[in-house]
Amino acid sequence: MKRLSAFAVFFVMAFCLVSCAVPVKSSSTSHTNGLDSTFESAVTFTLEKMTAEGTLIRSGSGLWSVEFESPNTLSGVKLDFSDGEVSASYKGLEFSVPQSALPVKAMMLNLIKAVDDNARLEKLSGEEKDGSFIVPGTLEGGDYQLGLDSDGRLVSFEMPNYKLSITLHDTSFSTAPEEQT
Repeated sequence: MKRLSAFAVFFVMAFCLVSCAVPVKSSSTSHTNGLDSTFESAVTFTLEKMTAEGTLIRSGSGLWSVEFESPNTLSGVKLDFSDGEVSASYKGLEFSVPQSALPVKAMMLNLIKAVDDNARLEKLSGEEKDGSFIVPGTLEGGDYQLGLDSDGRLVSFEMPNYKLSITLHDTSFSTAPEEQT
């Protein structure tokens, strides 16, 4: 009888604890979307053990360019992304290829796709982490995280499975010219 009573008391206590539990709030929140802006930024690329520095420009959806300043092996290389093509130039030499010819792992294509796709959304979903708003997502190349500032503008991009990190700093944002009345 003691076992039955102990079991009944345990069952009732467990039931009370479970039924009185407060539901866990999701840490996911929405955030203002400032990704559809034009900007110019100093940028640091880290891909596995390689680090590169340069200037990144977004002129609009699908209109991006990057010019590398370091390391020496990339210094002076400029890539322009527009109309589904990539144009590369270096010391007067130029060539273009379709973006579809680049590998799925191409860091700039992943950045462009993640930002331009999210820029179309009214609000962004993600979570606050270390002073930034992190927007997770998945591309054909794998999972990514966009880091945004308090205005919803891009400050970082990461693809952990490629050990890829892109950090923007000293960014200047352009605003569209006001309509003439």
